[in-house]
Amino acid sequence: MENIPSVFWLVPTASVAALCMAWAFFRQMMAADEGTARMREIAGHVRRGAMAYLKQQYRVVTIVFVVLAAVFAFMAYGLGMQNPWVPFAFITGGFFSGLAGFFGMKTATYASARTANAARHSLDGGLRIAFRSGAVMGLTVVGLGLLDIAVWFVVLSHFYQGSSMALVTITTTMLTFGMGASTQALFARVGGGIYTKAADVGADIVGKVEADIPEDDPRNPATIADNVGDNVGDVAGMGADLYESYCGSILSTAALGATAFAMSGDMQLRAVIAPMLIAAVGVFLSILGIYMVRTKEGATMKDLLRSLSLGTNVSAAMIAGATFIILYALGMDNWLGLSFSVVTGLAAGVVIGQATEYYTSHSYRPTQQISEAGQTGSATVIIKGIGTGMLSTCIPVLTIGVAIMLSYMCANGFDLSMSAGSMAHGLYGIGIAAVGMLSTLGITLATDAYGPIADNAGGNAEMSELGEQVRHRTDALDALGNTTAATGKGFAIGSAALTALALLASYVEEIKIAMVRAVDGGREFIHPLTQQAFDPAAATMPDFMEFFQVNLMNPKVLVGAFIGAMAAFLFCGLTMEAVGRAAQKMVEEVRRQFREIKGIMEGKATPDYGSCVEISTRAAQHEMIFPSLLAIAIPIMVGLLLGVAGVMGLLVGGLAAGFTLAVFMANAGGAWDNAKKMVEEGHFGGKGSFAHKATIVGDTVGDPFKDTSGPSLNILIKLMSMVSIVMAGLTVAFA
Repeated sequence: MENIPSVFWLVPTASVAALCMAWAFFRQMMAADEGTARMREIAGHVRRGAMAYLKQQYRVVTIVFVVLAAVFAFMAYGLGMQNPWVPFAFITGGFFSGLAGFFGMKTATYASARTANAARHSLDGGLRIAFRSGAVMGLTVVGLGLLDIAVWFVVLSHFYQGSSMALVTITTTMLTFGMGASTQALFARVGGGIYTKAADVGADIVGKVEADIPEDDPRNPATIADNVGDNVGDVAGMGADLYESYCGSILSTAALGATAFAMSGDMQLRAVIAPMLIAAVGVFLSILGIYMVRTKEGATMKDLLRSLSLGTNVSAAMIAGATFIILYALGMDNWLGLSFSVVTGLAAGVVIGQATEYYTSHSYRPTQQISEAGQTGSATVIIKGIGTGMLSTCIPVLTIGVAIMLSYMCANGFDLSMSAGSMAHGLYGIGIAAVGMLSTLGITLATDAYGPIADNAGGNAEMSELGEQVRHRTDALDALGNTTAATGKGFAIGSAALTALALLASYVEEIKIAMVRAVDGGREFIHPLTQQAFDPAAATMPDFMEFFQVNLMNPKVLVGAFIGAMAAFLFCGLTMEAVGRAAQKMVEEVRRQFREIKGIMEGKATPDYGSCVEISTRAAQHEMIFPSLLAIAIPIMVGLLLGVAGVMGLLVGGLAAGFTLAVFMANAGGAWDNAKKMVEEGHFGGKGSFAHKATIVGDTVGDPFKDTSGPSLNILIKLMSMVSIVMAGLTVAFA
């Protein structure tokens, strides 16, 4: 590894280009007019509240990171169970994940008022500011992710040289910073989700249902907390979430490449840098796609969706073509088959996105039927929404299943055999399919981050009393944002499924490294069937499966699978209840203010916005800790009690149940939200009608579904895998 190939330097170049473009878009947004004094005042309240919350969240997370880094340092330096670089890689992963969320949220809090002000003049003006502000986070995430990967690769390559195991050690060590990113992302998603949905549910139940006042009405004490929550949950949390998804897919594929091509000389290095190069080219094509997004005045929902789809689809099509050139230029064995694996991942992402749009947009029948159900009450809205969410799991699950099989076969030249070589190459194909799905994250995340910016713009327009036409434009942008956010969650969940499968193979490789370390330390492993000494250095993946009895007849595997499935539901139950408890406090506080502060309803008195912000802040800080730590503790306990076989079962069970449950919750929540939006546009009685109140109830149920529990599940799936990888040495010690 004395010489890193010159083509590798495209990776840090792409990261710098992404960060420079993010800065340019930020400056363009800041140059726009923020509007009237009232608009600037409201934006200032939201900005200060969001930054204050984020500082408190980072303070709590820092303590957790220091404790975990100390544990890893003790395992590495005190017990010799880990690579000595692990504690440092873990910390940098968490730091960059948090930084990505911070930059995204800072941009969003400045962009919302400017989007509302641009909407005073045209729909296209509002769309451009909101979308390019969302692009700041998209490009920041990919820029920081590639920068972190490139720096660690260069540093570790300097210290590990001279053998085929060097790249295996480098890539498995880099996976540790994926755990840091996942840990930070889980805290950000859970804490931000609890914050935003406590405020949102409280504001809707008391304001819109009981007091019969409009959404984002300044008379509602929870309005500012709701707008703050959009930023800390849907922007900062989402940025950290997709940062770890992006990095996790690249790192797990690089680790698989190091293993699959360990005996292939220079081909091993090419297999490691291939996913990095695909992601780097994806950055440039994402920037191109961002410039293609624009619309016209009076555009319908389908027109707006088509506008965003143009940019994302063109970027996806171009990266598909570029992949063939990249892998051919690298001289990869079976470059054609691997290129089709990437195309498979891209195609799967498009199919999942289209399916999500169909089930969540009120341009289509499923969501329209939920709106229609509002005419007979809240119960039918809830029933219809749950049914729609359940039905919506079918296409994504089948799509991921087909993508797994096709990407495996393409990487193996359409060979489905389970020999050691075929299995390793096939799993590499699955990993690179995940990279393909996320290769244009710069623009797909821009469409996702655009949503909360548009939502806040609508709130600012309402509180600033900008008029019906402006509110109509911001409502159209907001409804579009609900669909794009649901589509973005579909991409994140789909990529999580492919990445988690690749991480399973990385876990086996890390077990191998831990066993080699133990053998070097004087420990001997005896094969349970032959009673001969087991040599981990010479063993293949099937050998490990046989040694640890990883098969469906082993009760440890089955128990682990049950625990993994249970973990997904347990995690969702804890986060849903956390939102419920926080929302109860919010409802009580809003009712108290309506009751005790005279003149609020007449607009003669100012509500106490600060008390509602404080309730959400305290609830999020307190409630996020236990579910997040549980996600870290479960894989460790299963590893200690059930060994490698139990952990493999845990990861498979968590993946299957978590993926399906995440799709159900995200799509049901998105459908309920847009069903409400459809009624508010004047259908089935319009605002204030019986159907409107019924769909508001559905929306309040769907809020924690789509913005707290559902999106956190894709992090849970990967975090359990990452923790298992990092704790492989501890598991082997008790095996």
